[in-house]
Amino acid sequence: MEKLVSKVFITKIDELPVNLGKRVYVEDGNLELAVFKLANGDIRAIENRCPHKAGVLSEGMVSGEYVFCPMHDWKISVVDGKAQGPDVGCVKTFEVAVENDEVYVLFDGPNEASVPLECNH
Repeated sequence: MEKLVSKVFITKIDELPVNLGKRVYVEDGNLELAVFKLANGDIRAIENRCPHKAGVLSEGMVSGEYVFCPMHDWKISVVDGKAQGPDVGCVKTFEVAVENDEVYVLFDGPNEASVPLECNH
């Protein structure tokens, strides 16, 4: 059986500043993402709310593969969504694809986000 995947355009690659976040709304505005272009060129998309106090992660500082929440400085991985210890929690992560300098977020089935196993939403 073939896996049905849909893709949603979120931005052009040249509209993503390196190591800064961009707030993007998808699913008719019901889902808010933080999209990052890392220094190594990787594009990452995560849920745009810190698991601690719902800080806006797209406004946080980026270092390597982590974003620091602007509210309380929690360090969140943009790769797997997990907070770095001693903090505990995680955010949803989203697969992205780049085609012809356009960035898409990929969804499959009813559970659009990939959630780390340790994450309890």
